[in-house]
Amino acid sequence: MKAMILAAGFSTRMQPLTKEIPKPLLKVGKLSLIELIINNLINSGVKEFVINISYLGEQIKAALEPFHKITKITFLEEPFPYGTGGALINAREHLGKEPFLLSSADIIFKPDLTKLPSYTDTIHLIATKNPDHNQSGDFSLDEGVIFLHAGTNDFTYSGVALINPKILDEHQSSNYPCDIWNTLFKPLILRSQATAHFDNSLWIDVGTPERLKLAREVVKDENH
Repeated sequence: MKAMILAAGFSTRMQPLTKEIPKPLLKVGKLSLIELIINNLINSGVKEFVINISYLGEQIKAALEPFHKITKITFLEEPFPYGTGGALINAREHLGKEPFLLSSADIIFKPDLTKLPSYTDTIHLIATKNPDHNQSGDFSLDEGVIFLHAGTNDFTYSGVALINPKILDEHQSSNYPCDIWNTLFKPLILRSQATAHFDNSLWIDVGTPERLKLAREVVKDENH
């Protein structure tokens, strides 16, 4: 299977930590965020990676050089961050015809990928518990089909999904930047064409210095 990792953002909420280093390269334990994700995906059977880069992207390319010995990585350089949706649209020709895994580069998460469906015609998201910073959630589920409550929803999107690349075809004329939720996911959800399942594994969205500290504490505890 092929995976795409989103690694091109400016990470303004992480300043000043990301003034001279991109967020995917922030260390959590002995490894960086993106190294942890790549290792987890390789262990789950991923054979090939597409990674978009922009802000301080050369650092990411250099740091991941050792992985070229064990897997194939294609880097897509964006002159400015295209947004999470724009990144996928821009990557269309590199994603092939079969469903691929998508992962954010700034999460601590080791989901059980054997619970993913073997195929999706559109998108299948992995859901997680609503964290303190997103108590109203992103979506709810009815027998595995995603729907949206007007108020509080039951689950948060983990940042990991199985995506059929054909959903990108109708968006090739979209302007950059654009985000993945409103541009790609929400139209499918509103047509009841998106599915998901809940995974109770530890999940941390490493979006702020405080949550980076939490991630480091958790990983430190796991290694003792």
